[in-house]
Amino acid sequence: MSTLRLELADASLREWDATVVSSDPENGIVLDRSAFFPGGGGQPPDEGVLIWGGVRTRIAGARKTADDVYLLPVEGDPLPPAGTAVRGALDDERRTALMRTHSALHLLNGVIYRDWRLPVTSADMKPLEGRMDFDLPEVPDGFRDRVQEACLAEIAADRAIEVREVPAAEAFAIEQVAVAARDLLPTRLEQVRLVDIVGLDVEADGGTHVASTALIGGLEIVKIENKGKGFRRLRLRLPA
Repeated sequence: MSTLRLELADASLREWDATVVSSDPENGIVLDRSAFFPGGGGQPPDEGVLIWGGVRTRIAGARKTADDVYLLPVEGDPLPPAGTAVRGALDDERRTALMRTHSALHLLNGVIYRDWRLPVTSADMKPLEGRMDFDLPEVPDGFRDRVQEACLAEIAADRAIEVREVPAAEAFAIEQVAVAARDLLPTRLEQVRLVDIVGLDVEADGGTHVASTALIGGLEIVKIENKGKGFRRLRLRLPA
């Protein structure tokens, strides 16, 4: 039995009911239904709690296997036995900050690809901070300010951010997806999950996002770093 991943269909979900499938101190807790994002694509895993029988188990993170999401309890907290009915709840402040940051990175990627035709080489994030690397041998004059102005304009445009699954062939027919993800996704993949900032950016992605660019709430390009061999790292920060 695979964990039903509720966050993939509804990133706004913060509380839900579930049943414990398995539980042990080494591997963690598996639920039949979970909205804990297990980490991936640069986005860290969620944190939160499980409530059961008047007991509170803090969840410090999560990890994914081929079929299941394992929730990692804080050391020393009680583990609900298999078959226990639980109420799951995410740390809303952390999840919302990560969703805003993840969407901001996609927006930055869209601006860089649209205006400079540069594909991203790697990215990472933590709540309200992120970085994205590009293959850019020379930094044009005023590059930081131009990128920031373009990003702020796209936030103000309030573009919808849509998530959908499409056949792999359809996904790779999109130029931006083919450039960015063809070497990263398994060739046997039949369906690809796309995150689409409508009219700006479309990427293969398994993370959680806000519903529109306006909900990112602003951003600042903090610095541009030279990482060698022509690679540049852009660091961004979001307001609290």
